[in-house]
Order: sequence, then C-alpha cells, then structure tokens
Amino acid sequence: MLPLSQQISSFFIFLSIILCLPYCFPARKVRDPEGKVKNIEIDSANLQRHSFSRLTHAGQGSRISGMSELKRYFHRFGYLPPQSGSNFTDEFDAELESAVATYQMRLGLQITRQLDPDTVLSLMSPRCGMKDKFPSSVHKKLFHVTRHYTFFQGMPRWERPQPVRLTYGFSPYHVIDKLSLDDVRAAFDRAFERWAQVIPVEFEESLDYETADVRIAFYLGDHGDGEPFDGVLGILGHSFSPEDGRLHLDGAEMWAVDFGTEPAPKAVDLESVATHEIGHILGLGHSSVKEAVMYPVLKPRTTKHDLALDDVEGVQTLYGSNPNYKLNSLSRQSETASNTAVSQWAMVPTELSVTISALVFALLGSSW
Repeated sequence: MLPLSQQISSFFIFLSIILCLPYCFPARKVRDPEGKVKNIEIDSANLQRHSFSRLTHAGQGSRISGMSELKRYFHRFGYLPPQSGSNFTDEFDAELESAVATYQMRLGLQITRQLDPDTVLSLMSPRCGMKDKFPSSVHKKLFHVTRHYTFFQGMPRWERPQPVRLTYGFSPYHVIDKLSLDDVRAAFDRAFERWAQVIPVEFEESLDYETADVRIAFYLGDHGDGEPFDGVLGILGHSFSPEDGRLHLDGAEMWAVDFGTEPAPKAVDLESVATHEIGHILGLGHSSVKEAVMYPVLKPRTTKHDLALDDVEGVQTLYGSNPNYKLNSLSRQSETASNTAVSQWAMVPTELSVTISALVFALLGSSW
C-alpha cells in the first residue's frame, strides 16, 4: 500500500492527464456545409497556448523557450504593439512585464507583474476572440474605480427609434450537427431575452438570415473575417460592434446546452457564450469583473447566464433602462453556476495544477 501522499499525487497526475486529453488529439471530425466529414486541425497557436505552463513564475529578465508565443498572444488581444516584422523574442523584457500587469488588471487578477499560477491558468483558458484593450479615447473607462465595463471605440450602438427592434437569424449553411437547430435556437432565445429584460430593445428571430440585423453562424478555422478560429478550447467565438451584426462561433467546439446529458469534460455551454457575444453585438467590450457575463474567459463545463450589475450598467449606458426593469431584481454579484462535476481544475490547488500541466506536457511532448 502506497503512503497517502503518494496516492494523492498519483491521483492528481491521473486527473490532469484525463483533463488534458482534449489537447492530446491533433484533430477532430466535423461536417462541412455540404455534409462531408473532414478533419479539422487544431491551430498551432492554440497548442502553443496550452504549453504556457512552462512559463509559470517567469518574470522580467527571464529567457524561456515559448515566451515569443506569449507575446503573440498578448499582441492579438491588444496588450502589445506589433514589432518590426513581428519578430518576438523569448526574453521577458520590460514591455512584456507591462503587458502582463495590464492583463492582470483587466482580468481582475492580482497584479504581480509576473507569470504567477493564476495568470498562467487564465492565459490557458478558453476565451472570446475580441480584444480586451481599446484605444485611448475609451481607455479611461477601463479602470474606473467602480465600473469595469468597456465599449468599442466611439461607443457605437444600434440607432433605431425607441424601442429598438432587432432581428436575428441563423445561417442555413454554417451549422453544427452536435446540437439540433431547436436547441441552438432555444439557447439564443434565452440569451437575447436576458438582455431585453434590462434595456428597451426587442429581439425577434427572422427566417431570412441574409437580411437579419444579427447573423449567427458556426465557422471553422479561417473563415474570411480576419479572426480565424483555432480549434477545441481555444477561441470560442467573436462578434463585431454595432451595427455590423456578425456573430460567429467556433464549429470545432463541443457545444452543449445541458451538462446533465453531456458528460464530455471539454464541453462548452452555448447559452453562456451566446449571452456574452450578444453583449458585443450591443456595443459592450470586455469587463474585468469575473462574475460578469462580459468577462472574456469561460472554462469548460461552466455556465454563466445571469447578467451581473456591471453588465447591466454598461448596456444601460448605451440604451437606457427597460421601464419594466427593477434594480432589486438583480443580485449585485451574479453567481457563476457550475455543474457539480465541472470545473475540475478548481478541485486542484492552482500552483499544483499548473505544475501538473507542465509535467504532462513534458511526458506527452508536442502532441499536447
């Protein structure tokens, strides 16, 4: 019989391997719009992002292989300007330290200016594809003492007579076969209704996708809008500022509407992501409040449906309040609900989970 400490250690290593299995496979099968099955490769940047665990505890002056990929990640999401020829180095320089501190501030993390375990776990988590940082004209709003919501540059909104009426439609071609259309429609219906409850905006489904104000589609990889998807548990979705109306989700994800019937550890809640992306459609940027729907990161098997006060105040700044909305009907801190078997990483101490990730990566090599 092994000592208890060794049994616990063995259990965590086994658990980490199980949780990492989604990353151990280089491709998954999906159907294209013509119904043909094809393999979708996971983008190399996504694979690199899941190896950030090797950078844990790095600080200014460190030089570690893979640091250049972290810089590319920060560049993509607005924390680093492009360098000459985009030749990012593996050195943890002063510019990267500033980017790390800004990221920690924007994501509501402790500002250590180093790649501490909490920051690394956040960097490795699935997230929205929209940038977190905006031009200086709006930048003052990012770090308001009590308000953490943000907007797109110029604070665009849908300009319609009050009450605003918007239609939304689903692409008949860019779909997924994991969920039925009825399940997808129901999830989006609930998500739209949640926003409509707090602002004077009405949403109605249209059967004409091409003429709808909001156009919803599932895409794979590079789909022509300059924001390519990167495979399982990478970029979950993105949408564009008013009045563009495009709302895109990564068709490679394991989308789910009920974790009770979907046991996959890599499952992502469709309604949570839909609610978040609709916030962008309405004109909101990302929030630094972890409980907010507009927080950019969402872990697998986690649901976040209810609007937080920060979400409500932000969207009401753009559109005003629904006359039927009452502030006391909203909790001041929206609770992030999780399935009882979900968010398994929360069961493991943060530093230990990152250490285990590094161990698994070393054992599995580039296949992770």
